[in-house]
Amino acid sequence: MSDETNKNEVLQLTPHETRYLFVLPFSTDRVLARRFLAKDGDMPGNIRFGKLLEVLDKVAENTALGYVNQFYPDARVVTAAIDNIVVRNPADTTHDLVFSAQINHVGKSSMEVGIRVECLGTCSSHLASCYFTMVARSADSKEAKSLTLPPLDYRQPVEQKRHQKAEQRRQAYRESLVKAEEMPSLEEYLLLKKLHKEQESVDFDGVRAGSLVLESALRAYPEQENVPKTIFGGYLTRKAYELAALAAEMVTPNRVVPCQVNRINFNQPVLLGDQLKFTARVVFTGKTTITVQSDIERFSRDAHNKALSNSCLFTFRNVGNEMEPMTVPFIYPVTYAEDARFLNAYRQRVD
Repeated sequence: MSDETNKNEVLQLTPHETRYLFVLPFSTDRVLARRFLAKDGDMPGNIRFGKLLEVLDKVAENTALGYVNQFYPDARVVTAAIDNIVVRNPADTTHDLVFSAQINHVGKSSMEVGIRVECLGTCSSHLASCYFTMVARSADSKEAKSLTLPPLDYRQPVEQKRHQKAEQRRQAYRESLVKAEEMPSLEEYLLLKKLHKEQESVDFDGVRAGSLVLESALRAYPEQENVPKTIFGGYLTRKAYELAALAAEMVTPNRVVPCQVNRINFNQPVLLGDQLKFTARVVFTGKTTITVQSDIERFSRDAHNKALSNSCLFTFRNVGNEMEPMTVPFIYPVTYAEDARFLNAYRQRVD
């Protein structure tokens, strides 16, 4: 039996021993703080959430890598999904932000990394709860393979509780995939029927989902490279979010702020030289919220193929000058594809 196999069998860490801490020192580094500004001037929540997504992805990577490298020193980790990010309070660039991360759950080759974002100073508060799924990959060949990981030792009650919640999130996502392939429920069918019926009226003046679509394109270059020859997932997430925010602003003249990241799937790596097409669609509105689906397609001119790289779902809240929630107009789906996207967001609605 190899030394590496012995090490994998003997060494078993607790979630607490996987902790990783990262700080954005806005209070002392004004150059850094300015890079994260959303707008000149004073306003609540004046921070670029897309930039925070980049930081979160790197924090999740470093946390997972710290665990994996104890068993496979040359391995790397990739982001498989952002399971959920819930924004609890607005952040800003005048106070330091602390990212406290640890691994909550280890499967065969994947890990859930939980990250708590807090604000230091007089505004001390819990800003966001974030959950990432990371996968350990070999780095010793052109065909990277998933690596088998030893389980964590969940000793403390709080660690066991987080492990159980991670399992529940995984199960809930699997169930949502099954439900997405099923026929709508009677309630959902009647809702869609009502929405399509209203559009048949000659007096209809509602907003149709097809009019709320934005697209952009770019090419992947080495400055966005993370692991060899592939593009940093946090960069892609930021670009997808920023386009989604612009799409959300088409719904209302007021300000839109992030409410939650419902889900981001990383389906395929983006390689250097790939052409990327970003498409953001407003798919659902609640009482004060706007849900936007943002997809990224990658095109390889050399291989003459294309594929869906990322699929993202963001929820924004429409707010006034003092961050008070404001109502938004209802969005009407028209096509079968719009119905499907509407139902997916409707099942995850916030309000």
